[in-house]
Amino acid sequence: MVLPNTPRFLREGDVITISSKIANLSDKTLNGQAVLQLFDALTNKAIDAELQNSNNIKAFEVSANGNTNVSWEITIPKTVQAVQYKIIAKTDQFSDGEQNVLPVLSNRMLVTESLPMHIKTGETRTFTLDKLKTNTSKTLQNHKLTLEITSNPAWYAVQALPYLMEYPYECNEQTFSKYYANALASHIANSNTRIKDVFNQWKNSDALLSNLEKNQELKSILIEETPWLRDSQSETEQKKRIALLFDLNKMNQELEQSLNKLKNNQLSSGAWSWFGNYRENRYITQHIITGFGHLKQLNVDASVRAQSRTIKDEIIKKAIPYLDQQFVKEYEDLKRYNSKVDYKQDHLSMTQLHYLYMRSFFPEIKTSKKGKEVTDYYLGQIDKYWLKRPLYAKGLMALISFRNENKTTSTKILKSLKENSITDKELGMYWKENTNSYYWYQAPIETQALLIEAFSEIENDTKTVDNLKIWLLKHKQTNQWSTTKSTTDAIYAILLQGSDWLSVNESVNVLVGNQPIPQRKLAQVKTEAGTGYYKTTWDANEITTDLAEVTLTKKEKGIAFGSLYWQYFEDLDQITSSKTPLKLKKQLFKKENTKTGEVITEIKKDTKLMVGDLIRVRIELRSDRTMEFVHMKDMRASGLEPINVLSQYKYQDGLGYYQSTKDASTNFFFDVLPKGIYVFEYDLR
Repeated sequence: MVLPNTPRFLREGDVITISSKIANLSDKTLNGQAVLQLFDALTNKAIDAELQNSNNIKAFEVSANGNTNVSWEITIPKTVQAVQYKIIAKTDQFSDGEQNVLPVLSNRMLVTESLPMHIKTGETRTFTLDKLKTNTSKTLQNHKLTLEITSNPAWYAVQALPYLMEYPYECNEQTFSKYYANALASHIANSNTRIKDVFNQWKNSDALLSNLEKNQELKSILIEETPWLRDSQSETEQKKRIALLFDLNKMNQELEQSLNKLKNNQLSSGAWSWFGNYRENRYITQHIITGFGHLKQLNVDASVRAQSRTIKDEIIKKAIPYLDQQFVKEYEDLKRYNSKVDYKQDHLSMTQLHYLYMRSFFPEIKTSKKGKEVTDYYLGQIDKYWLKRPLYAKGLMALISFRNENKTTSTKILKSLKENSITDKELGMYWKENTNSYYWYQAPIETQALLIEAFSEIENDTKTVDNLKIWLLKHKQTNQWSTTKSTTDAIYAILLQGSDWLSVNESVNVLVGNQPIPQRKLAQVKTEAGTGYYKTTWDANEITTDLAEVTLTKKEKGIAFGSLYWQYFEDLDQITSSKTPLKLKKQLFKKENTKTGEVITEIKKDTKLMVGDLIRVRIELRSDRTMEFVHMKDMRASGLEPINVLSQYKYQDGLGYYQSTKDASTNFFFDVLPKGIYVFEYDLR
């Protein structure tokens, strides 16, 4: 009986030993010959000579009921795509054989070099893809050069509105989000006739395809092969329903439904519970009334029917007295639970701050004498203690102080925020400490949105506000806005003051290699309405080093994104690293168990490896920003077998990911990859 021991695949250039066990099932010693025959699997032609398998017949002797081993050393050329092997062992009386096919994987890989581009109002910038500009490789073979431009990415915020409208849960916060989405959609659609035209064009184009599904040719894996297939399908469906969202009759109907539901769920006290009409929840009530305040600030009421406005006004007038009472009650509870309370100490809770922010939208609804007294007390606390508070609190304090005529404090807070911010050409203006944490006031999107509101209202500095909006849109470029609350706040911030980016109808001026894009290429390009997105490509024979330079000019308001992708085939050992937000480092170690425990030593070019040796793969991944839907593929050499062949979700150091083992690679899929450094290890034999 022949029992071959072959690898799963071969690679070009391998010098590899193919071995087979020969088992003797008879009760006497047998002598015979074993032969390895090699064929091109595509043509069935014998290729022993090409694979240097000249000494392909091996003599063997195997004892009764025993076994022996035979082996052949072969060399894999670049000219074969798949090898069919036959191993036959025969004696005078018996014979056995096995035939199978081994794929030959190329040692060349399709590499995609990407150059992200970003530009702001009134700028002209030149971007250079250095690898293409300075390319001298003799083994590199061009494949394609692709240019993508998005002239007005603010429209991606509008594409997020259906997520609010269709969120499946029936809690009061998300019922309000549906009202919010429909009210905003109605306002947007009525504010600019061009906007309606954009939606009509979206209906009949791939503008509403999931961003995961777009540009499959630039990705290393098909979306169907990832754990995110359902995410992409649901995103596409959600985007396609944007046309329904902007149907004016449907909008008014949905808006009134959500409003009536909120009215019916409002308790007799004026509060809402989280779900249904079960138990008062002060935070949810404040959040809903704050949302109404946002819509008021954006002057959305003008787009809403008179009947709906009446219902909304009744709801607000009923809820605010409840919130006023709770505000005073929390203040009085200070003494109730501590008779020796020192009112000069810091007693300003985030809930009280949130209340004051909410209340600042409705100065026309008068508070009680006691309410005014408590408000003055907390305004004094803001003056005294603002410096010690986190970002979100500072944003609230600045707006509260400004709206209560204390411009000195609001100016101080904004000055401090500016001094501690980072302004980056690509990422805009942001704060290093603005990262995810446990509490509602530590959410990055909501915090950035609030600070946009503060800077736009208090300073009215368009340049600063636009820089802050850039961070929000860059975040949307690599992430989803993952909750209804973050989505409502982000859309509010982008539609708020600063420049009116949605009304911009101008394309970015693009020069490639100091020349305009040829008309014959532009004629084949379909520009997406609203976002101004388009993509054009150059084939292998058109690619020159001059095309490595792209100059963008943006005269109109807002920002623009772009990317240049250069795709080429290159030998694996000639591929060099690139400057990107993601950095990888891979090491291989030989793993040995000794008397003192497990010992690993790094594998170098002169390290000798034997059959059965354990190898540990260590990959270090660094990301300078949070990203979603990241795929990392680690390829294997032939002759290495994974120890763990089960694909499964794993968790380590707060990071969850899906690890999938394939014949020639191990794949890692990250739903969310937070900013940081991560180390992954797995073993091969």
